[in-house]
Amino acid sequence: MCRRIAREHAENFPVASLLAPRPLRRHLAAIYAFARVADDMADEGARSSDERLRALDDWRRRLHDCVSGAARLDGSERAAIFAALGETIRACRLDVAPFDDLLSAFRQDVVVSRYDTWDALLDYCRRSANPVGRLVLRVAGYRDTRLDTASDALCTALQLTNFWQDVERDFLKGRVYVPRELTAASGAREEDLARREITPAWQAALVEVSRRTARLFDAGRPVADAVRGRLGWELRATWLGGARVLTRLEAAGFDVFRARPSIGWPDAAVIGWRVLTWR
Repeated sequence: MCRRIAREHAENFPVASLLAPRPLRRHLAAIYAFARVADDMADEGARSSDERLRALDDWRRRLHDCVSGAARLDGSERAAIFAALGETIRACRLDVAPFDDLLSAFRQDVVVSRYDTWDALLDYCRRSANPVGRLVLRVAGYRDTRLDTASDALCTALQLTNFWQDVERDFLKGRVYVPRELTAASGAREEDLARREITPAWQAALVEVSRRTARLFDAGRPVADAVRGRLGWELRATWLGGARVLTRLEAAGFDVFRARPSIGWPDAAVIGWRVLTWR
């Protein structure tokens, strides 16, 4: 249901849209379009940081205009996105706060490339991943604080797993998500990543973040237990897939430079069976 929004974070929105009942698909598609364009503003192209931030500020203004009914109807593709999003926000009675949180995380992507503490990283996930889960729950008609809490844990676990899976890819983009407090404690150095080496010190740091991530998967399981219908099936598959990637990372000693663990077609039968026998 949720990992990294847009290209990374919201790549599961299209899946949710396909599995959702037909009346809900257009709402999920509107949210996905909003997030995907904003993510591209933060990450794609050769624009300067200032240009990216200005574009995201304009996107936020458009968001609040569509909520207030003052959306710019200029016939453009972006105007169409906000026309659809405004309809979704009204029809599903959505709060604008999750959308603002997403945009604040996209702004952070532009200006922050390292995290000093685990709490700082979790705060980023709170704004970049967790809103996705809550929005999907709201569109599906769920308004339960217990489900929100479990959804937050699952979304954060999925995003963190993606970070540990993409240590190499993120480092090439100039980003390191393993908090400095943990790399300092284990003696892990970024120079080793530049040499494409997962040293024992990096393994120690990644073992620690993996353990914390596994606890979040455990805390997130209740949302997959409680949600019914097609969305419930997808949540169970998503939980199983994310946990499977984390297990493979651990088995490989987190050496993503040798091979990046992922879920492919051979895993589908196993995950499908476990979804059907979910307990």
